[in-house]
Amino acid sequence: MGNVVLVVVDEANMRTALARLFLDRDVRVHRAGNGEEALGIVRRDPVAVVVSDNLLPEMAGVELLSRVRDLSPDTVRVLLTETPDLPAATEAIRRGEVSHILVKPWVDEEIVRIVEEGVWRYQAVRTLRDGDEAALRSIAQEIELRDPYTRGHCDRVAAYALKIAEELALPEATRRAIKYGSWLHDCGKIGVPEAILNRPGKLSAEEFDVVRKHPGWGADVGRRANLPPEVVNIILYHHERFDGRGYPTGAEGTEIPLEARIVAVADVFDAMSSDRPYAKGYDRAEVMRVLGVLRGAALDPELVDILLGKESPTGTP
Repeated sequence: MGNVVLVVVDEANMRTALARLFLDRDVRVHRAGNGEEALGIVRRDPVAVVVSDNLLPEMAGVELLSRVRDLSPDTVRVLLTETPDLPAATEAIRRGEVSHILVKPWVDEEIVRIVEEGVWRYQAVRTLRDGDEAALRSIAQEIELRDPYTRGHCDRVAAYALKIAEELALPEATRRAIKYGSWLHDCGKIGVPEAILNRPGKLSAEEFDVVRKHPGWGADVGRRANLPPEVVNIILYHHERFDGRGYPTGAEGTEIPLEARIVAVADVFDAMSSDRPYAKGYDRAEVMRVLGVLRGAALDPELVDILLGKESPTGTP
């Protein structure tokens, strides 16, 4: 099923309190009071997320989560600590042994969000790794359900991007990667709270910092799922700008992989053309005018010219 959450806490009352947070959620909660008991559960049952207190008898939570990673690399690992600057926890984050650190007393809404995102991440990685084209598209559609105003966006981006790829006569394998990358380019948004994702109007600086992390989060999912490098490139680089002022890496010009530059043009084209709750989409003439302004700044000028040619009244729609 891929929806198992394991709570590892020494105190029975705390285990119960954590388990109760998920009574009405689509997860199954297992409980353990120590590290060895927890490892036994991980060995016999696929576990999507482990939430462990660091203060455990005989085996600290940091050590437990490190061993969980060795047994089940896809499992998301959440550590509960008394202090946010615990050196061992910070080092475990750096080594990739711990996915998240939460300071006690935890905030119920935060831990529920992190666990549910972890379950989705676990399921997505397994599906993408083992699935076919239909499975990849279903993941993209599931992401779009979090923002109903982007419904159909991934399919449209793929269609526009493939027009550019065809004009460039790119190999079939590259076109296939562009299609998959177009579908999955925003998969990292699963880590962005819906309150931020669906907020009309301008975001605060802190909220935008959260949004800026989604390409990296999505690329990590793609790597863990062993997706082709071109697909991971699209997920990671689709918000870079041709002038180097994009995110998350600040790459510029042809430092940005071609497949990501193609999807960036298609993404911007569709975003401007589509209606949102706070703004009506531009008409075709205005879209083309704005794309012309972005040509050479945010977007690769050659690729903009190709799309404008394909979308012009005399071109092929």
